[in-house]
Amino acid sequence: MERPATYTATATIDERGILTGWSDGARRLLGYDSPAVVGRPAAALLATDPAGARRTLAGRGRWHGTLPLRHQDGRRLELDVLAHRRTSPAGRTDWLVVSAVTARPQPPRGDPLEEWTFLQSPFPLAVFDPDLRLLRANRRLEHALALPEAAMRGLRLIHIVPGAASEEAERSMRAALESGRPQEAHGRLGPDFGRTAVLTPLKDADGRVRAVCLSVSRPAPDAGGPRPADGTGPHATTAADQILAAQELGKVTVPRLADVMAVDLLDRPRSGDGAGGPQPGQVVLRRAALRAVPDGEGAGRGTCVGEAVVCPAGSPPARCLATARPLLYDTAEPGIAEWAALDPCAGWLRASGTRSLLAVPLVAGGGTLGVALFGRTRQRERFGPEDVRLAEELTAKAAACIEQARAEAPAPGTAPLRHGLLPHPLPEQAALEITTRCLPAAGGSAPGGDWFDVIPLSGARVALVAGDVAGRGIRASATVGRLRTAVRTLADVDLPADELLAHLDDLVLRLAADESSADPASETAGGIGTTCLYAVYDPVSRRCVAARAGHPPPAVVTPDGAVRLLDVPAGPPLGLGGPPFETVETELPEGSLVALCANGPAEPPDQVIGRALDEVSGAPDGPAPSLDSVCDRVLTELAGPRPDSRLSLLLARTRALRGDRVACWELDHEPTVVSRARRYVEEQLSAWELEEAAFTTELIVSELVTNAIRYGRPPVRLRLLRPDSRLICEVYDASGSTPHMRRARIYDEGGRGLLLVAQLAERWGTRHERTGKTVWAEQTPAGQPPAEQILAAL
Repeated sequence: MERPATYTATATIDERGILTGWSDGARRLLGYDSPAVVGRPAAALLATDPAGARRTLAGRGRWHGTLPLRHQDGRRLELDVLAHRRTSPAGRTDWLVVSAVTARPQPPRGDPLEEWTFLQSPFPLAVFDPDLRLLRANRRLEHALALPEAAMRGLRLIHIVPGAASEEAERSMRAALESGRPQEAHGRLGPDFGRTAVLTPLKDADGRVRAVCLSVSRPAPDAGGPRPADGTGPHATTAADQILAAQELGKVTVPRLADVMAVDLLDRPRSGDGAGGPQPGQVVLRRAALRAVPDGEGAGRGTCVGEAVVCPAGSPPARCLATARPLLYDTAEPGIAEWAALDPCAGWLRASGTRSLLAVPLVAGGGTLGVALFGRTRQRERFGPEDVRLAEELTAKAAACIEQARAEAPAPGTAPLRHGLLPHPLPEQAALEITTRCLPAAGGSAPGGDWFDVIPLSGARVALVAGDVAGRGIRASATVGRLRTAVRTLADVDLPADELLAHLDDLVLRLAADESSADPASETAGGIGTTCLYAVYDPVSRRCVAARAGHPPPAVVTPDGAVRLLDVPAGPPLGLGGPPFETVETELPEGSLVALCANGPAEPPDQVIGRALDEVSGAPDGPAPSLDSVCDRVLTELAGPRPDSRLSLLLARTRALRGDRVACWELDHEPTVVSRARRYVEEQLSAWELEEAAFTTELIVSELVTNAIRYGRPPVRLRLLRPDSRLICEVYDASGSTPHMRRARIYDEGGRGLLLVAQLAERWGTRHERTGKTVWAEQTPAGQPPAEQILAAL
């Protein structure tokens, strides 16, 4: 049987936005020959405002999502695109843009037990077809690459993770397909992968190779940080905190201070004055971070994160540890040039073309933890005295965090509980661009109860939650787990912000009563004194509704640079049973920044964020700073030299759902309007080029509109939303009654409407307004059920 045509469209775009490369796949997809587009602005192919695309890509190393493009014949195409920012050894930066075009069906799912094994395997797994295009990816691989399976499906590994390691893995895939025998590939595909990938041919019952499975080993247990001399290794949580602290130093200093940097940690801190004097022979460290600008080739050479670093006695890292002070080098010096040329641990210096090297010791609590190395290429001036001072300041903060992580090794048996209460990965949603940061306290105290959450809601809206639980340690972590679950449950029924906090207040009171009866000596039973901020942003109206219970208000930075605190009425902390909570509603222009602090800073957060934004952006008319750079700078301003308490920050940049993604109609309150509503839907889906979803969507809309007319009150409104790959149908009426789904009996003539909606939609529910309600249903057009399934549902 002939397989459907599958190909990959690729293009390259330089930093000026000019197309520099155009593949044959791109020609087949959009109809333009290479001479017609190469050398011209890429924005000419967009079917949307190019300014929005530039803002989206600003400061990013990678982006994936749906992009509206214009075909040569004038048609508008919504394409799933993956874009990588690349930097050549000469320092030139461009974008590699790829899109898989395939009609290949999903591979059939096997036995449920086999499916669970694939999805829940602790190792990253992926299945590639004979053309080396991805068919399946399990959750561990999605998390390691921070990409959903849908964004990778149909692409080759070299387009998903460009680099030498991917090219070697593809060569091993071909060998496995041709020989029918498992192969191995060596090279790290990313920081969350081990160095070995196993390629296993997948054969059918006749022994023919049909696909190849890629499985990647996990990083070594000590990959997150130093290993004690007894060989037991730190707890995984502590190791992860150390590597995160080292990587945060890289995010703050590259490219602000250096073009490339590395952090190497000692297996055991050296106590005493500085490093304790010169050490004979070699110095053994362990690499905790390696970063280049922007994610360039310089960070992909030499020793990888988690591996041992052996430094000769006269090398810059060894001298820095021996003297316990910053040292500046020119890589052209004979001794340094010889070390950089011969030592495998210095491969990143050669790859990046570093000419100026700065070594700074990581010193905290009177002991030396390791060394941070910063490099500048020939395109920048050599490090000066002011650069050394800044590097010392930032490195001291990182050393304090690493020391804190080492001091916070949890008691045996508590790790599973703490791991289960960690925030989950941020969910995919179209309303906000979000990043978070957490900085441990410098004093070595137990972890506190600060927490964040991001909850997608109906109608493409998103809820932002920040809170702080009184107390520390496991008890506070357990209370955080209860509250996060409660907030998600209440948000799932679309309660208004003030009502949600009222229910949460009752819950904390009940928890306090239960714990007080069980343990009268409890000091902070049930989380009394807990603070919480709950805010909901709607990308259609661009309005934000917020309420707070004893929590600091969020800071807002509008695109014109104005910084203010959102004037949310101050409610009492949870568990006190005080007066009702109040909400505030405000409009946020597209591109506004919203900052939520889980621990209130001593200084008003609007002043801190304003200073940080000014420093990052440089000038009011300068380019928009990346969200990560703003978040890093704000956290640095909040922390000061040595933070006395744990600091947590969530930063969100608002997006708007354009008018061409929203359609709304007022409907008459009469039965004949149902056919008119179906016609509206058919016309709109045709305009969106979603004709394949028309049948299912018309069935859903028919049932919802019929119920609104039969059981509701006017006015009745129908709205269609297309925020991303999803399609959302909403029907509003002025009645406050809630529809309930039930199973109709055999001889009932009605009662099957909501059951049908539930079977056709991926999610559905009811959202109560101040007056009236909205019944909504969400589906993914690309994943529409086949006609026979729809008929079976009928």
